[in-house]
Amino acid sequence: MTQDQNPSAAEAEAELLERAEAWRAQDPDRQTAQQLADLIERTANGDAQATAELHARFDHRLAFGTAGLRGEMGAGPARMNRVLVSQAAAGLAAYLVEHGPAGERPKLVIGYDGRYNSEIFARDTAELAQAAGVDALLLPRAMPTPVTAFALRHLDAAAAVMVTASHNPGADNGYKVYLGGADEGSQIISPADQHIAAHIDGIARDFTVDQLPRSQAYVVLDDDVLEAYVAQTAEAIARRAPGDAREIPFVYTAMHGVGWETARLLFERLGITAPEIVDEQIAPDPDFPTVSFPNPEESGALDLSFAKARATGAELIIANDPDADRLAVAIPAPDTEAGWRRLTGNEVGWLLGDLLASEHPQATPGALAASLVSSPLLGRIAAHYGLTHVETLTGFKYVNRVPNLVFGYEEALGYLVDPELVRDKDGISAAAIFLLLAARLRSQGETVAAALDRIGAEYGFAASDQVSLRVADVSLIAQATQELRDQPPTQIAGRTVEQAEDLAHGLDGLPPADILRYHLSDGSRVIVRPSGTEPKLKIYLDVSSSAADAAQAHAENAQALAELAAWWREHLSL
Repeated sequence: MTQDQNPSAAEAEAELLERAEAWRAQDPDRQTAQQLADLIERTANGDAQATAELHARFDHRLAFGTAGLRGEMGAGPARMNRVLVSQAAAGLAAYLVEHGPAGERPKLVIGYDGRYNSEIFARDTAELAQAAGVDALLLPRAMPTPVTAFALRHLDAAAAVMVTASHNPGADNGYKVYLGGADEGSQIISPADQHIAAHIDGIARDFTVDQLPRSQAYVVLDDDVLEAYVAQTAEAIARRAPGDAREIPFVYTAMHGVGWETARLLFERLGITAPEIVDEQIAPDPDFPTVSFPNPEESGALDLSFAKARATGAELIIANDPDADRLAVAIPAPDTEAGWRRLTGNEVGWLLGDLLASEHPQATPGALAASLVSSPLLGRIAAHYGLTHVETLTGFKYVNRVPNLVFGYEEALGYLVDPELVRDKDGISAAAIFLLLAARLRSQGETVAAALDRIGAEYGFAASDQVSLRVADVSLIAQATQELRDQPPTQIAGRTVEQAEDLAHGLDGLPPADILRYHLSDGSRVIVRPSGTEPKLKIYLDVSSSAADAAQAHAENAQALAELAAWWREHLSL
């Protein structure tokens, strides 16, 4: 006890050090074990900064929920590490055995991306699951998330794990879980997540990691799974492909992720023109050296792609995020400094939704689905083709469960173009079908921009934008949303709030969610929600113009979006 400590503070510090030492003792990772050893020693010597860091790592546990696990890598229960992942793997295995048919070993597919520790976490999962009564099937190397999601259904497995933090910063990693059976390959939702979490808590309480049995008798799959994904995806796309055109000069970037191998094979199978690649970003690199955040939505993430496109005369840019479950598309924009602009997720969603709805057999039940933060324009497209339109909570774990789904998307660059093969967003299959659409437009003398204007003329000129406020202290997000609930705005950017909706207790059949929605007097819509994967508060803006002229409509929408975005940046201090 230091001179400044009272007995209760000293007891609390001793208890903290005891928990940290117990964690260190069971940690099989020398690097994170040494991290803890250093923090323990510094804390024992009165280092206030080290004590605060220990509290940050041990005062709570990284929660297992419908997004699985995701967070910064490091030692302790509030970080991603081998102890936490081992507990999760053993808990998941216990859940699968408990819920599987009696006397049968459930199958678990395990995939991983190119991030630091992804393969280690995947092999830990395979060893622990195999020893716990599960047949573990490990993908042969780092591969995209859509291949893991496909393998679950293709191999009729009980579940799948994908070790990835998707587009999060390089310091993060994650653990995404899918279920087969009645869930048909979708990500977990409640109450399955709670049941799995209870098993994980039991493992963490009753066992140290070194007490958990391991087995190396798991199966390492060969390339048959990848070949099946490519062959079946190509066949499905060809059935719905927009004509024979396959030529379109384009640039491709994998954003330092694992998408290129699979994308290249699929493009080749479909006869799509080989792209110009962004060499600096084509191979997996867990440091993500050319981008601040490996997310195509972030400012600057596509700068190298823009430069490559200018140098090569490309007409399109295709970008996958690091685990290739998302797709970004950029088109020429001569009036901008870069000469290019990234399409919004909604714009890509409109184009793909209109295409796939037009190809869907008439008189056959079908639905177009999107998360509720995505543009309402998809509803007008669905009505035009006599299809159902469904809005879900955010997350493909909800989108892909819509009955008779033809196409689903989220404005955050996630698209599902063939629900029978992959029950999750798939940036590779979406890229392929978008390229075929662009090639057909090109053969007809039409650009992607012109096609968007045609959609605007048909269904109404809509536009969307997003204000994304990143915070260092996530408690500020809850504080901001609570202030909006306590003092609801009556006007936003000079527009009267005609209807304010709080989804905290559910709404229109949707389960409860931390979402606020405002309908404004000019027809605009604003949605406020915390990000589910990053420390951000997101404000989604949707506007529309009644102008018949496309140029005038674009100008009106741009002004409205700018005014709404400026208002939120001014009125939310995070």
